[in-house]
Amino acid sequence: MPFIEGVAVKKLKVIPDERGKLMEILRHDDEIFGKFGQVYITTAYPGVVKAWHFHNFQDDHFTVLRGMMKVVLYDGREDSPTHGKLNEFFIGEDNQMVVKIPKRVIHGFKCISATEAMVLNVVTEPYNHENPDEHRVDPHDNNIDYDWSRKDG
Repeated sequence: MPFIEGVAVKKLKVIPDERGKLMEILRHDDEIFGKFGQVYITTAYPGVVKAWHFHNFQDDHFTVLRGMMKVVLYDGREDSPTHGKLNEFFIGEDNQMVVKIPKRVIHGFKCISATEAMVLNVVTEPYNHENPDEHRVDPHDNNIDYDWSRKDG
């Protein structure tokens, strides 16, 4: 799948031993790393969609620590060579990766596991409580040609 302009993926390696597991997520010398703003986690219960939103100034780096998420990106940037393109990623316990989501790319996720899923996000800008860089688009009533329902078949 060709990625939206600026989107990047880093496959993660889980290193197990008799004591447990180790998984390195993001390093300052990774190709996909820009700069550090803050780290936070968010969760979603099974079947819940948290979408759509974008940022004008920050890049996100999503990793799913627990459960599975369907992460969907939409390039609504009119000046982008991939304007109108969608990317869909299934990430989490069964497919460990970091997805870099560039500023101005609209994105959201849906918990597709049977239990609550947890996203770790490393962002390039700290959250500004007085003037949040958080812009919302209705998850269902919008001009994005995407259906969040499960695709059977």
